[in-house]
Parts: sequence; structure tokens; C-alpha cells
Amino acid sequence: MTETVLMKVEGDIAVLTLNRPEKLNALNYRMVDRLLSLLDLIEEDPAIRVVILTGAGERAFSAGGDIPEFSESIKRGAEVAVKAFVRRGQTMTARMEAFGKPIIAAVNGIAFGGGCEITEAVHLAIASDCALFAKPEINIGIPPTFGGTQRLPRLAGRKRALELLLTGDSFGPERAYELGLVNQVVPHQDLLPQSFALARRIIRHSPLAAHRIISAVTRGLNTTIAEGLTIESEQFARMAVTQDTREGLDAWIARRTPVYSGS
Repeated sequence: MTETVLMKVEGDIAVLTLNRPEKLNALNYRMVDRLLSLLDLIEEDPAIRVVILTGAGERAFSAGGDIPEFSESIKRGAEVAVKAFVRRGQTMTARMEAFGKPIIAAVNGIAFGGGCEITEAVHLAIASDCALFAKPEINIGIPPTFGGTQRLPRLAGRKRALELLLTGDSFGPERAYELGLVNQVVPHQDLLPQSFALARRIIRHSPLAAHRIISAVTRGLNTTIAEGLTIESEQFARMAVTQDTREGLDAWIARRTPVYSGS
């Protein structure tokens, strides 16, 4: 059986490809479980520093949840649907959001529903100029279920997010950039090269520092500024005793390029 998510490691970068192009890379249960399993493997591999996530085929990053599959869960009752569909999807996006290594979404086409929610959850995103986004769940009589009602307002602001959530209207990559959903919009043919270039800009630095920054931002966003500053201080204290911090300081003083060990 064809894998629903492909993994290829190029040096210290892992490329994960959602691989159901005939279904516009719709997120069925097997794909979500496979993604979570691969993230576990990547987390345990110190040689992998950054993850790039993209979609197979020419049309879609991901068109969202697999509607025929989750509609069967809904027929079995709300409790079954919440466990099988909602919690599974929320676990996936929460895992991506808090993942200790940077994840870059390379959005190569349609990013509707769950595909848009993945884009909201990951740390960084680059969109092809052919990408198309939407929050279309209202069209089938449900609210977003993988975190879209929570993350999009935090990214775009309450009123702009509600307009997209309540209308289900699609929007292009430039609008996604304006809303803070993606970091860059690039010509389609440059999508993966630009994603790799961004990954390499990150890899120059300490992997421990990257992890501490992600942790501070992810945890701090859901607290008051005072609590967030305490989190920031804690992350600094944990970093200050590492070899990477000593190496960074020594290299800066000596005006040389640091060589980080991740320790």
C-alpha cells in the first residue's frame, strides 16, 4: 500500500510530502497517524535540524479532512467523531506547533480546511503564487476542528478571521501573506528552493537555541506578557549553561564563525 506521507532526508533537512494527490492530499486518519509517527522519528534524530512539509502533485498542499471518512464517524455519534476526527487532528496541529525543530510548510496548491490549519500551526510557511487557501468547513455545516477557530484569530485578528470562517470564501497567497498566515509568496517553481534556502538560514544557528525560541513563543502566546517574560527567562537560563551558548559567545568575541554541537 502506498505511504500516505513520504519522507526524504537531504543532509540535515527532512522533507515530508503528503501523498494522496488523487484525493488532493486529503487528510485521512492514516495520513494523520503517519505524520505523527514521522515527527516522532525526526524528533529523536539529532542529525535532522529542520522539516519541510509539502504536498504531492500539482494541485494541492492539502484539501483538508477526508470528508467521506469522517462523515462515517459522525454517523456513529458525536463522541466517536470527536475521538476519531477532532482529537486526532488537534493532536497533529498541536504537535506541529510545539515541535522542537522548525517546520516550514511549502504550500504548493490548495490549502483548505485542515490544510490551512496545518499552515496556521507550523512555525513558518512559504506559499507558491499558485496556492489557494480557505476555511470552508461552514459549507458542510461544521466549525473548523483542527484548531482553526483558535489559531487564525491569533494570526489575523478576530474580525478578519471571522470573515473567513463565517463565509468559507477562498483567498489567494497575497491575502494569506497579509493575514500573517505565510512568511513569503514565491513563484511556483521557486517554492522548494526557497524553502530549502530558509531552512539553511536557520541551520546556521544552534539547534538548542532554535528549540528554546520555539518553546518560548509557543508557550508565551497563550499567557499574559508577565507570564511570557517568565517563560522567556526560563528558556534563557536553560540555554545559558550549554556548550552552544559558550561557543556562540566565544565565536562572537573572536570574530569567527561558530561551530555548534547541539550540546
